[in-house]
Amino acid sequence: MDGKLLALIIAAVSGLTMALQGTINSALGKVVGLWETTFIVHAVGTVVVGVLVFVCHLGACDLGKWVSAPWYTYLGGVLSVLIVYMVARSIPVAGVAPATTAIIVGQVLTAGVIDHLGLFGVERIPFNWYNLLGTLMLAGGAFLLLKK
Repeated sequence: MDGKLLALIIAAVSGLTMALQGTINSALGKVVGLWETTFIVHAVGTVVVGVLVFVCHLGACDLGKWVSAPWYTYLGGVLSVLIVYMVARSIPVAGVAPATTAIIVGQVLTAGVIDHLGLFGVERIPFNWYNLLGTLMLAGGAFLLLKK
């Protein structure tokens, strides 16, 4: 299988898991609260990745290199907290499909800017009018999903 195709399949599966996670997190949020849900999700995730790294020995287990990473690479943890909270907050109000579509629109727009400018060390890939049109079509789809 072509490497790009496999990467796209993995990305699609991650989208599937994001929709499931958002739905499950919003259900937990109704029971324990949104910030508590955010805490629980990250605590469970920390335990799971701890087992994968330290018990199953997945990865290089070379955590000593953390000091050499650029400062902004540690913002992922902060962003993760915001993501879990905002997704769990938006899904019960907007619905799973519209909220997920809006999430994807936001991701595509942000990804387009990151690619276009070559931010954070990624290869610069110009954003063109076709990309913009596709993103606007996604946004239109999100709007149509909200219609009853």
